Amino acid sequence: MRSLHTVILSSLLLALSACVTYPYNDPLNVNVVGIQSMPSQDMEVRFAVKIRVQNPNGTNINYNGVALNLDINGQPFASGVSNESGSVGRYSEAVLTVPVSVSAFSALRQTYGFTQMQNQHNMPYILTGKLGSGLFATRFTDSGQVSLPGPMTGSR
Repeated sequence: MRSLHTVILSSLLLALSACVTYPYNDPLNVNVVGIQSMPSQDMEVRFAVKIRVQNPNGTNINYNGVALNLDINGQPFASGVSNESGSVGRYSEAVLTVPVSVSAFSALRQTYGFTQMQNQHNMPYILTGKLGSGLFATRFTDSGQVSLPGPMTGSR
């Protein structure tokens, strides 16, 4: 019984030391810096989303794939993946482009939600994703408000 306790304690200490030595201590800073339309297919709309990834850590982040999910007003809106590979250097940044798809149903749901809004000109969004690299994929999140133009007021 005593050896079982020793094995469990050793395993816990090993797991904790692995967490302490994990090279990415600070989360990535990710911002959407551009959206360009792409040719659509059937009943979906496609965009190329450009994100700026800033690495505030002292080690490079190597990746071999990118995945994104975009929620607007608390509802899933777009998702996409790219098999792009590369590296974000230590204390540096890179701009990545990921193609995303918006299904016709997501577009209809967002349009209906927009028509139900009363005097609101900001729509909350959450962008989640990961930079893939085997077991050590680096996850990130960005959130904010998309400002919509308000009603035109004033005289001519």
